[in-house]
Amino acid sequence: MTSAVGARRAIWIGVGVLVALGLVLGTKVVPSDDPLVQGTVAFDPATFGAENFPTVQDGVSERAVDAATLAEAIAADPEAAAAEYAVQSSGGPVYSVSFTGVVGEGASGIYEVAVEGVPADLLIRVQTGPAINGTELRDATGDITFGQFTNQIEYQNAAAALNDELKNQVLADIDTAALTGTTIEVTGAFTLVNPTGWLVTPVELTVR
Repeated sequence: MTSAVGARRAIWIGVGVLVALGLVLGTKVVPSDDPLVQGTVAFDPATFGAENFPTVQDGVSERAVDAATLAEAIAADPEAAAAEYAVQSSGGPVYSVSFTGVVGEGASGIYEVAVEGVPADLLIRVQTGPAINGTELRDATGDITFGQFTNQIEYQNAAAALNDELKNQVLADIDTAALTGTTIEVTGAFTLVNPTGWLVTPVELTVR
């Protein structure tokens, strides 16, 4: 009887050892810097803007169409122009454009620019801050999409971060309060809301 009890005890001890060994072998040691340990990294707008603005700048510059050519295409056939030149966004077609013109009067950092070769009834304006509004820089290339972000707030913050980086990398060394009467070269993007009024967000702006 004692022998049988001892045998059962030995069996249970053996089973316990095997279970413990299995737990040890099955345990995965996760490094402390593993994302599974840290959780999802929080979205940092400043970092996003600094890292992505140069790519956006290059993309807009590559897509940019001369203002006179673009104005003619939009006037002739808006749908065809959008298909050929624009990136669709929730706010409408976003065009990349380039032009040279004489700066007129401005208010709140938004200046009218007289551009040769465009229709007389087309008002072209450029925004220079201090407040840069809109989502054109985010939407102009089609490479930044909502699916890359956790929610709408992050998506909106991404647009604001690119606008802030525009001020840091392009406009910081320009006296934007003294542009009236100067000739400027601009490459930028705008959302076509009104065919006779373009509000351009620049990615490049040079004062001659």
